[in-house]
Amino acid sequence: MENRVSAIMTPSKLCPVAQPFLTLEVFSQAMLRVVFPCKISVFLAFGLAAALPAQQPAQQQTPPAALEIEMDRAVAKVSPTLYGLMTEEINYSYDGGLYAELVRNRTFHDSNWDLPAWSLVQQGTAVAHMQLDKSTGPSASLPLSLRIRIETADANNRAGVENAGFWGFPVRPRTAYRASFYAKANNDSMGPVSVTLRDDNTGEEVAAGVVPSLSTGWRRYEVTLATGDVQVSAANHLVLTLQHPGTLWIDLLSLFPPTYNNRPNGNRIDLMEKLAAMTPKFLRFPGGNYLEGDHIWERYQWKKTIGPLVDRPTHPSPWHYHSSDGMGLLEFLDWCEDLHMQPVLAVYAGYSMAQEHVDPGPKLDPYVQDALDEIEYVTGDMSTHWGAERAKDGHPEPFPLTFVEIGNEDWFDRSGSYDGRYAQFYTAIKKRYPQLQLIATAPVKTVKPDVIDDHFYKRPEEFFDDTHHYDKTDRNGPKIFVGEWATREGVPTPDFGAALGDAAWMTGMERNSDIVIMASYAPLFVNVNPGGLQWDTDLIGYNTLTSYGSPSYYAQLLFSNHLGDEVLPSNLTGGGPRLFYSVTRNKSRGLVLLKLVNADSVPQTINIKLSGGDAVQSTCKLFSLSAKTVAETNTISEPQKIAPTETTLTNVATLFRHILPPYSIHVLEIEMK
Repeated sequence: MENRVSAIMTPSKLCPVAQPFLTLEVFSQAMLRVVFPCKISVFLAFGLAAALPAQQPAQQQTPPAALEIEMDRAVAKVSPTLYGLMTEEINYSYDGGLYAELVRNRTFHDSNWDLPAWSLVQQGTAVAHMQLDKSTGPSASLPLSLRIRIETADANNRAGVENAGFWGFPVRPRTAYRASFYAKANNDSMGPVSVTLRDDNTGEEVAAGVVPSLSTGWRRYEVTLATGDVQVSAANHLVLTLQHPGTLWIDLLSLFPPTYNNRPNGNRIDLMEKLAAMTPKFLRFPGGNYLEGDHIWERYQWKKTIGPLVDRPTHPSPWHYHSSDGMGLLEFLDWCEDLHMQPVLAVYAGYSMAQEHVDPGPKLDPYVQDALDEIEYVTGDMSTHWGAERAKDGHPEPFPLTFVEIGNEDWFDRSGSYDGRYAQFYTAIKKRYPQLQLIATAPVKTVKPDVIDDHFYKRPEEFFDDTHHYDKTDRNGPKIFVGEWATREGVPTPDFGAALGDAAWMTGMERNSDIVIMASYAPLFVNVNPGGLQWDTDLIGYNTLTSYGSPSYYAQLLFSNHLGDEVLPSNLTGGGPRLFYSVTRNKSRGLVLLKLVNADSVPQTINIKLSGGDAVQSTCKLFSLSAKTVAETNTISEPQKIAPTETTLTNVATLFRHILPPYSIHVLEIEMK
């Protein structure tokens, strides 16, 4: 994701493919947000304003358009990796989002002076105290803990602590939850420990488990909490209580619901299912700003994210909440495996967002070596050091890897060091792994990158005006990865005006998918609970219990799921200025896949001519996405107000007429006879 205040005063340093100009509104907001609660990048400024005019009174149709498609030849191959996912820890995307852990601040690192999400429990006459203890913990990586000193307690008057979770705990009927924690006691008679899920409104226990006893040394304990026929609710706390006096230390208290593919440290099922529906071909991770950190020491240090959770020290994220690092390097790779995606591995390249950098040369060597080690962890067999470490972590087989991205948005580095830093990484990686495709995040001169990463955040009309951006790109230059892009309109998720901008932009990428080999919308996720948002506009929204896809999500789904392997020659004449299209062919299936976007407030007639090739079936599948206004959208309470529909067209021929309604996206799946 983009850098923030550091970019505000330096528009000349912005990406050359997306030069902005500064507005007083954006400058004022940036100055007020000096603590960076939101992601601010100047060339994104206009996402703050409404992009399309209000719907106009009924008008006549725009002049008919003529679209001719040649079906007997192809002009280019479609990239098999065109549509994928970009992810980073923002908007509580991992902790409180995709990563299924339900306990918030499980290692007590979220604040240096208080205990967010934790409260003391004193039932009846029980008396207890809690405080952070920095002198003891279950491992060298987690050297602190929560000390609970119980002065008075018995079976009817229990004492302990409770956790509020990420805006509550999602409780569902007949569901098993896996609880675990590390603990030690000052005597071996403090047990038993009761672990329960408690309803906030009734005070009743909706699920309970017991750890019979505790030891006086650090040890991990596990218990299963199973619900009965309870009501679905997020209004619950996790409670840990005891009935004997004494002192107890706890750390890494964890609770997991069922996860996607039943992975023990896995992901939330509903969000993974939404991603799977998009059929993504790659995952770019660990993400933009999250890779770099605000400061070098806050960067994503992958070696500290592998192995048992108790050996992961956690770290601050650039979006001003603490990362548990439960979503570590192996978990990203498992995510790729679960959804059959290629990993696009981003490696730290010596630049962090507070304008801290490492000069090329000997000082950069340790960071280059760290990247080589990371690639070995991903791809090495068990005879290699890091391949053996991956096997020890539970995945003996190497992962496939084609693309490695060196850094993130290094055009923001005012030192001008990226050219030298990129060359140093490029030379070392290519020497050991010549088969890898290396991605540059800014233009470089010393060596020619295999791929360059372009980022675009624009208003709808800016994308409408730029759909031919790549038409004249040098086909002998680097391939293009549009690693972050979005139409910024709608809070917290896109409205239909943004979906139209997205669809228009995707038609341009598809027509140029010989040079644009990958593209990924960003940000991917947003927790819509109060306080969960740092950046809008975001593709998929969720709260503690449920999730929804935005209109832009469904536009992405339609485009990704109806993509051929060849670009057909075509020509569009006439029509209104807000008519966009792309056409690809799946040769093996004998399908022509025609995508049409009408971003206007009036209908658009298109006379379609299919020339050359075989005759076509008289009927075809039509997938539609539309809205009454550009402001119409989906929300957590109306998750499918705007969703694709499937119907059948019956007038298909080598020459036929099709009418696009106002504000609509159509996909025609035309079958050859």
